[in-house]
Amino acid sequence: MRYRTRVTAPAALIGTAAALTIGGVPAQAATASGVPGAETLGDPVYPGLGNDGYRVSAYHLDLAYDAATKLVDATATLRITTTEALTRFSLDALGLDIRTVTVAGRTATFEQADEKLRITPARCLPPRRRVTVTVTYSADPRRTLAHTAWVPTPDGFAICPQPNSAHTVFPCNDHPVDKADFTFRITVPTGLKGVASGSLTGTEDLGDGRTAYSYRSREPIATELVQVTVGDYVVKDRQGPNGLPLRDVVPTARAEALEPALGLTPNLVSWIEQRLGAYPFETYGLLPCNNDSSTAFDFTGLETQTLTLYKPNYLLQAEPKIGSHMMHELVHSYFGNSVSPATWADLWINEGHADFYGLLYRYERGWADSIGLTTMEARMKDTYAKGDQWRQSSGPVAAPNEANLFDSQRYLGGVLVLYALRQQVGETVFATVERTFLDRFRNSSASTDDYIAVASEVSGSDQSGFLRDWLYGTKTPRMPGHPDWTVTPVSSSLRRPQSRPSGHHDNSATL
Repeated sequence: MRYRTRVTAPAALIGTAAALTIGGVPAQAATASGVPGAETLGDPVYPGLGNDGYRVSAYHLDLAYDAATKLVDATATLRITTTEALTRFSLDALGLDIRTVTVAGRTATFEQADEKLRITPARCLPPRRRVTVTVTYSADPRRTLAHTAWVPTPDGFAICPQPNSAHTVFPCNDHPVDKADFTFRITVPTGLKGVASGSLTGTEDLGDGRTAYSYRSREPIATELVQVTVGDYVVKDRQGPNGLPLRDVVPTARAEALEPALGLTPNLVSWIEQRLGAYPFETYGLLPCNNDSSTAFDFTGLETQTLTLYKPNYLLQAEPKIGSHMMHELVHSYFGNSVSPATWADLWINEGHADFYGLLYRYERGWADSIGLTTMEARMKDTYAKGDQWRQSSGPVAAPNEANLFDSQRYLGGVLVLYALRQQVGETVFATVERTFLDRFRNSSASTDDYIAVASEVSGSDQSGFLRDWLYGTKTPRMPGHPDWTVTPVSSSLRRPQSRPSGHHDNSATL
């Protein structure tokens, strides 16, 4: 059988939740009556993100879109498991008009404070108790917020939750370490389509001018990778390599023009499967949502699970202009989606790998990159020269902050680390490191320490000192196999890595 399967109940919201261990949050002393759950998971980049005291095993999102008001009426149902006795717990939520909250079928009191929805159940929740939490609310995709996942379109919306905005769409434990199963029901006026991550499980004509579409993801999803979209779409199905179903969700008026780009996916999948193994999810495809505005979202593509979000105009270019970045986004299905970051400081694993394979794909085809280079060695030599400058202006590769999280140091800087490791251990061992890491942490989250441990285990020698110098050092180490490579002394005249404080990114070297 080509794909390993994971058994879950279709709509019963039963799933698996990995144990969550992030440092920096001291445990509160429990009492017989319980304690309020912590309103943070202690992430080093987003210290206020996420909540403790429970883990989420499943979400069911029931969203109804009104084309006249352009508002969304919604119910989010969460299945949680407490990790301690709780008198109160919180969800991340911003810009949502909360109407009711129930916990275990009983009405709960709640308050909204900053970006938290604080919930006080009718009774203290015992530890290790499975509980259903239901929140009814409404949302305006066009509301102005400090940050938002909503991407309004003339005929509906799409969402771009990464890194910290899923909770502007639904109340959640908004951190990639707490992955969960997802099911969706999207109700739209007849003539529009509602689409979500995963596979279509049902279509229902409600008889009142509305249609409801139901979806289910076979594998767990991090909240930052959820996709829900509504619009005048045509859904194009085709077969990928080894029987993989491919699904593209395309604006009806632009479907023909976008077909050349959509037709590239099968070969992209085949190429990456030869290097990283079978594609890890039940389907893959592109969502060129119906909005090319510069204010829609400030990036080119986003790897929402099973359905990568793009601006349509980008995909209208010739293959040499888009193929490398399409590979970048596809690689995220492995690094970032299947294996999610344990903290946002581990983002280099996602972006470094996506650019590493995206650039290899480009250079194999003889396509010059954005600075005119045509080999990985030439690009890495150029990047190496900038190493000390980037470490000074942007910090070490694995030590970002919120302002520089998505700058070039996490992308090309991450590629340079992977290139150095491949030089150190050889291509065969490096390939085994990659597959072992993906297999070991599939459907869960992994840290930089986890990657270092796998590299040491597979190579048969301790790589921790070598990799920590590359990932955390303030000076660029020597490059194995290239004693002639030199680092340019730090100077204000050298170009600083791009920084996008908004949190989204267009710093990939594959563009």
